Amino acid sequence: QVQLVESGGGLVQAGGSLRLSCVASGSIFSVNAAGWYRQAPGKQRELVASITSDGFVNYAESVKGRCTISRNNAKNTVYLQMNSLKPEDTAVYYCNAPPSAYFKGDYWGQGTQVTVSS
Repeated sequence: QVQLVESGGGLVQAGGSLRLSCVASGSIFSVNAAGWYRQAPGKQRELVASITSDGFVNYAESVKGRCTISRNNAKNTVYLQMNSLKPEDTAVYYCNAPPSAYFKGDYWGQGTQVTVSS
């Protein structure tokens, strides 16, 4: 069973930065895509950024130019660097490893809260 554990959330003022980390219990990220999602109160969960096993990245329009997703396979970790944070970025951020040829499950972390004050 793969476990994903997020960290790095917190309270930050608008314009500030945070780096979220997602550590996997195994080497899933070396062969699997990964994504960061967020869910604000009263809203649906939405994709923030994703990275394929080949390193292809994709970003939501709302975070393009402000966020960077990256991975360190040796540390079984995926990161989300968030800069120029806005109050509308406030949400619980979740790490995801979707089903693949190597791992059949759809794995989610427990989430980390990001709060941006104006």
